[in-house]
Amino acid sequence: MSEQTEGHTHQHIVGPKVYAAVGLALLVLTASTCAISYVELGVFNAVVALTIAIIKASLVVLFFMHVKYSNKLTKLTIGSGLFIFLGLITMTMADYISRAWGRW
Repeated sequence: MSEQTEGHTHQHIVGPKVYAAVGLALLVLTASTCAISYVELGVFNAVVALTIAIIKASLVVLFFMHVKYSNKLTKLTIGSGLFIFLGLITMTMADYISRAWGRW
């Protein structure tokens, strides 16, 4: 949120129009999640729902948590946490897929 330049601190102020636009986008995405749940997409129902959820989470992190306007260290911290999370999910799915389901 704040940046240091020659001993001075500058803070980025987000206007209410940005918050209103992001809030409206979150409401539209929530409504689309509810609407898509009534459509039969087969195995892609979860994929579409998770894609919408990722977009909503990204909007919250970028705008409401001010990561978009923060310094590089904060962005690196968020990125490394996401990288570790994806690594853990990958290892969990690799274990789940490699199981011999129904063979015992």
